[in-house]
Amino acid sequence: MQTGIQVKGLQKSYKQLDVLKGVEFEVQHGSIFALLGANGAGKTTIVKILSTLLQPDSGTAVVNGFDVTSQPKHVRQSISLTGQFTAVDEVLTGRENLVMMSRLRHLKNPRQAADTLLHRFGLTEAANRRVATYSGGMRRKLDIAMSLVGTPKLIFLDEPTTGLDPEARIEVWKMVKELADSGTTVFLTTQYLEEAEQLAHRIAILHDGRIIANGTLAELRKLFPPAKVEYVQKQPTLEEVFLAIVGTKEAN
Repeated sequence: MQTGIQVKGLQKSYKQLDVLKGVEFEVQHGSIFALLGANGAGKTTIVKILSTLLQPDSGTAVVNGFDVTSQPKHVRQSISLTGQFTAVDEVLTGRENLVMMSRLRHLKNPRQAADTLLHRFGLTEAANRRVATYSGGMRRKLDIAMSLVGTPKLIFLDEPTTGLDPEARIEVWKMVKELADSGTTVFLTTQYLEEAEQLAHRIAILHDGRIIANGTLAELRKLFPPAKVEYVQKQPTLEEVFLAIVGTKEAN
């Protein structure tokens, strides 16, 4: 499988604080990769570096075959970023937001591109309403739809379901799965461990500036201490695995 992201020895410091201390991982094209970590672990810093919004101090990062430091323009042309906070114009309608983004991407038929995405995300009936009248889930769906204008090869979703109710969160999960099924690489950061458990093909845990675990859910579960009770065998949740791994590293 083709590699969508390749990171080696990535380091970044802010004044006297070392945020990233030699981060390394790979993301396969067309897969969903989840990056987990506590607040302040450096997840958003990694996203900013990979999306060319921030320069690393050292190390290399290649996105869709382009180096983020020496080829930032090519990287930006092949990716899209949906941040923690919804970035839509509430004065405009849903359709107007998508048409505006399509024009910024220099698409030949902005209105057709907008209508296609409105249909894909179930927003056709609300297309001519001002976004200020949308629910939180609808705004997030529109936000992700805007990120897909121009069919980028890779999309960064930085905590995409923060603040959403359970029903809206499940809707976003469905859309993320559909993106991967259509061949789009999804790089996901999240505070919800269940989210990574439901969506990700591979999961990496960022702790103390380094990736301390990286693998499929089944592989990470093998790192969990075996149960002592012989009569009932229970598969550990990703939350239990995460806390066990992080706790072990802190103890060392």
